[in-house]
Amino acid sequence: MSSMSQRPAQSAVEPTRGPRPFVNREISFLEFNQLVLEEAADVSVPLLERLKFLSIVSANLDEFFMIRVAGLKQQMQSGVREAGPDGLGPAEQLSMISERVARQVADQERLLLDSLVPALEEQRIRFSRMADLDVVAQAEVARRFDREIFPMLTPLAVDPGHPFPLIKNRSLNLAIHLVPERASDSPPLTALVQVPQLLPRFIDVSRENELRVVFIEDVITEHVASLFPGMIILQCVPFRVVRNWDLSFDEDEQEDLMEAVQKELRRRAKLDAVRLEIAEAASAELVRELSYALQLDAGDVQRHKGPLALVDLAALLERVERADLRDPLFVPGLPPDLRDTEDLFAEISKRDILLHHPYESYEPVVDLLAQAAKDPQVLAIKQTLYRTNRNSPLVRSLVTAAENGKQVTALVELKARFDEETNMVWARSLEEAGVHVVYGMSGLKTHCKVTLVVRREATGIRRYVHIGTGNYNEKTASIYSDLSYFSAREDICEDIAALFNILTGYSDPPIWRKLVVAPMDLRRRILELVETTRQAAKRGAKAKIVIKSNALIDQEVVRALQKASQNGVEVQLLIRGPCALRVGVPGVSEGIVVRTLVDRFLEHSRVLYFSAEGKEEVFITSTDIMPRNFDRRVEVMLPIEDEGLKRRIIDEILAVELGDDTKAAILEPSGAWRRVGSTKGGKARAQATFMKLSMGRAGTPQPKKHKKHHLKKAKH
Repeated sequence: MSSMSQRPAQSAVEPTRGPRPFVNREISFLEFNQLVLEEAADVSVPLLERLKFLSIVSANLDEFFMIRVAGLKQQMQSGVREAGPDGLGPAEQLSMISERVARQVADQERLLLDSLVPALEEQRIRFSRMADLDVVAQAEVARRFDREIFPMLTPLAVDPGHPFPLIKNRSLNLAIHLVPERASDSPPLTALVQVPQLLPRFIDVSRENELRVVFIEDVITEHVASLFPGMIILQCVPFRVVRNWDLSFDEDEQEDLMEAVQKELRRRAKLDAVRLEIAEAASAELVRELSYALQLDAGDVQRHKGPLALVDLAALLERVERADLRDPLFVPGLPPDLRDTEDLFAEISKRDILLHHPYESYEPVVDLLAQAAKDPQVLAIKQTLYRTNRNSPLVRSLVTAAENGKQVTALVELKARFDEETNMVWARSLEEAGVHVVYGMSGLKTHCKVTLVVRREATGIRRYVHIGTGNYNEKTASIYSDLSYFSAREDICEDIAALFNILTGYSDPPIWRKLVVAPMDLRRRILELVETTRQAAKRGAKAKIVIKSNALIDQEVVRALQKASQNGVEVQLLIRGPCALRVGVPGVSEGIVVRTLVDRFLEHSRVLYFSAEGKEEVFITSTDIMPRNFDRRVEVMLPIEDEGLKRRIIDEILAVELGDDTKAAILEPSGAWRRVGSTKGGKARAQATFMKLSMGRAGTPQPKKHKKHHLKKAKH
């Protein structure tokens, strides 16, 4: 186990001279987030889907500040001044981030207030202010406030006898300046009201055939004086704090990883604030008081013209039953041989199977575990769990299998960011059911998505595997674009069995038959593949590299791709998020094209393609091209050797995505993205093509545009 944790020696790649070939990672992420915002601005996107994308922009910014900005601030506090590959130190990056985020938030609010809100009102969906309500509605809200909201509120004075309270991460709060009625000319006092998270963000004030909601903070503000009798309210404004949210502890010194994570989660609630969001109406004095209490600088404050926490719009969207304002309903299909079978093992034993989610159903992954749990011939099941949902049928199948006397092992990654608590709950449930639960390896996150089923058959013991590019989560599988691979090939099954032995016990890494595994040799193997392709191009052969990943950050891989491009390799990259490779640098990267897709589904699959001298190699993987994935995570990369499946990935999946001219964008030398559709007319749309192909294979009719439905009143 210890040998797997060691960082492999890095291959030497000569640094490129001339203009700096790297884009700052943080700014690159923000530029991608701007592309998501552009999707919210696209009038061809159904109205409620535009609101969804607006919510995603806010969710992305929250995570960005909790992890990336928090990390930069920690570097500043520890005295780190070293510049990264882009030449920027922590202070310079924080300054650029502050300016870029301010512009992005301004764009976001302008889009909401000037475009989306009026468009929603035309569809009888209205965000109302308390002042906009008629007398009857105001009276009803007042009754609800007295009955349901007031009892949950606690007024908090802030003075020498009442220290500034702990403000929870991403919680909504009200900051108040007030004076006594008997001394109205005295200096203002300060108080806070924390909005309980159990309260709904939106209060329903709908009328017949019109959905109306009022923001909870507006309701509380309207009635806040009732919390402070005898006082005059000078101002009451909402604010929100974003905190550092990254786990940080030395695993080697922990005897019980579960206990260590629980302790760290409790400590995390008190970590430093990194951002203050506050209504624009707040006085400078009130902002200074909050900033001082939270130990934030002026550059950490973001004033908002519109509502805070637009991430909460996602919860509202679940209540709005207007199918005519959403994407057409799509039901993923299945090839007939899988749709009609009752024995997945029989099908997998015949051939390797590749599924493209969410265009093809995730049910076979769920059914594989369900069948294995009940099949008397199945002896053992092993599975890695990184992110899964709270009511996962996959986990229930593991419990059923253990109850049926099978040997069940689950590797639950407790350190999966933002899912630590969910994974701890599952870990306890699995252990109580008799599942052997392990928590991964010290110093490494187990990020690969693999399942192994051991079965006794007439010919002897046979193993079956599933390898995925996405998490074992059937809910996200309906909105994330990923690949699932099923096989009973002995060489692949042998490798997966060896991987589990490393993860659960003490064993040295084997000589892998097919898998490439991080942190041992994944970076080295990718660099080797790039170099082999480069050498072929140098000899005059036609050579091509296509990489699809959620991020391209690793310096060595970036330099290797640039070097390959310089020698004539055609390099095309599909990168969903941050990309550190700067395109268009003369003599370095002017031949590299980086594209991205932002559409209905989240692009999440990872694929690598190398072609030279008539030989084509295709790999699927759980890893992104990032140092953390290569050095601090357990990842797997699998070669696709079945010619039919290989051709499908090359000619269908990659070719279709590279040909998108509707939802695609191309990376500019500045690091910004330029939408392709604005210049080419948008004749090809990859995700629509995949849906059409899936329905054609499954023999299902294409979705029809929704007819306009009557508005259904949202539930409280």
